[in-house]
Amino acid sequence: MKSCDIKGIIVPILTPMNNDEAQTVNHEELRNQVERLIQGGVHGLFPFGTNGEGYILSMKEKEEVLETVIDQVKGRVPVMAGSGCISTYDTIQMSKRAEALGADALSIITPSFALASQKELYDHYVEVAKHVDIPIVLYNIPPRTGNKILPETVRALCKDVDVIVGAKDSSGDIENLKAYIRMTEDLPKKTYILAGNDGAILTCLKEGGVGGIAGRANLYPKTIASIYDKFVAGDLEGAQAAQDAIVGIQRVFKFGNPNTVIKKAAALMGYPVGDNRRPFNYLSDEGVAELKAVLAENEANGLC
Repeated sequence: MKSCDIKGIIVPILTPMNNDEAQTVNHEELRNQVERLIQGGVHGLFPFGTNGEGYILSMKEKEEVLETVIDQVKGRVPVMAGSGCISTYDTIQMSKRAEALGADALSIITPSFALASQKELYDHYVEVAKHVDIPIVLYNIPPRTGNKILPETVRALCKDVDVIVGAKDSSGDIENLKAYIRMTEDLPKKTYILAGNDGAILTCLKEGGVGGIAGRANLYPKTIASIYDKFVAGDLEGAQAAQDAIVGIQRVFKFGNPNTVIKKAAALMGYPVGDNRRPFNYLSDEGVAELKAVLAENEANGLC
């Protein structure tokens, strides 16, 4: 298996889109965002996370986006490609393609819509893993998919399958995140548990996890990367201050999907990333006003 040091702040990079009728991908701006994030000190990039709108991109678009990101990164940080689809077959095809294009690791979200048993989830991941030779990080986000990977299943998969090396927990349940860490920390191979909620990054690190996949790092890469950097340097007070600094934008999430809010925020900050692909792009006037207020506060507080 190809090795990959999965740690720190990994950004579910936005997929910039043009303002044409089809909302085609803006590859030039995608390259700009890759550079901005790397210069901001992030530790990895994650195309096709929730913030990257992987759920609404075609297979061809995903291939093209991944090609652009990998070409622009040029090995400076790991690229973890989101390759999960609803069916096992499609997940295998996307995973094999991501590996062929040069991804360093895969993040595979659970199947969605239909309710899956833990046996079905286990069998799904085992089958996909047979077809690739790069690390797989399981992706648990039951509020979006309707399916939860139980801690016992995470442990079994990490224990039984060489290429499955950890999990990202976006459940919003801090006890579930802690359980993922506890259930995998005694395994003979190194495992990587990542917080999928920005507010849980420091908690994850303190509990023995390796970092977080942080949507807000699309806005403030230096500030959020410093949570990890300060933690590993032993500056717990500084890490806590950075963690606390990013909380403000949560005030806006009640007005729309968090990934809609993040992309709108990036546009308001002057980055031509476009809107989320329709229909998931509405933010009320009240929400926009609140977002502008939060961005102004964050700028005054030195977030960057």
